[in-house]
Amino acid sequence: MAPLPAAGGGQERWALVIVDVQNDFCSGGSLAVPDGDAVVPVINALRAARAWDAVVRTRDWHPANHCSFHANNPGTALFEEIVLPKTGVAQVMWPTHCVQGSHGAEYRDGLEVGAADVEVLKGQDPDVDSYSGFGTPPEETGLAGELARRGVTHVACCGLATDYCVGSTARDAAKHGFQTYLVLDASRGIADDTVGKMRASCEVAGVRFIAAGADLPGPRAKEGHLGAR
Repeated sequence: MAPLPAAGGGQERWALVIVDVQNDFCSGGSLAVPDGDAVVPVINALRAARAWDAVVRTRDWHPANHCSFHANNPGTALFEEIVLPKTGVAQVMWPTHCVQGSHGAEYRDGLEVGAADVEVLKGQDPDVDSYSGFGTPPEETGLAGELARRGVTHVACCGLATDYCVGSTARDAAKHGFQTYLVLDASRGIADDTVGKMRASCEVAGVRFIAAGADLPGPRAKEGHLGAR
């Protein structure tokens, strides 16, 4: 894995994109990612150690009648992939999760949040399952425009889950022209086979895979944190 380049120097402007670290994707949640809670301290450390030009937090924010919910599609099986009759789009049948205003949709306890963070709420269209923080047409989250408005050139993605929302967000960031990194030790996936497929797809899009921690570079890290000199 490549080391994470230093944020905030020269013409580079860096955004940390924290994807879907929500109760329903952590232990005890309706769609818990294995070892999902482990990303919280890694993300917090990564956030604190660097002078990010922007921090983005995404959340699944589904209406109760969302098309991805198994409960809303009688006759289907959990985790089965079907073709939605209304849109003709392939869709995995997920347990009900991250319903707007529910405990499951809240950020995981302990995740650091900031008043200046950009929050992106996705999956609000009942007929579209937007894995990506950039949205899936016809849903548009505005993230691409917000990053461009802030002059962001480089994006580091992390969170839950690598094989779905994190990978999709990273892949779309690269497609939008941002130099994009997926921070593997600050992310967790659901299954090895789908993680492998997502990694291959991200590589084709130009996403690079990195690690936080020991790979964190020095000159523009925050004073007093790993890598500061």
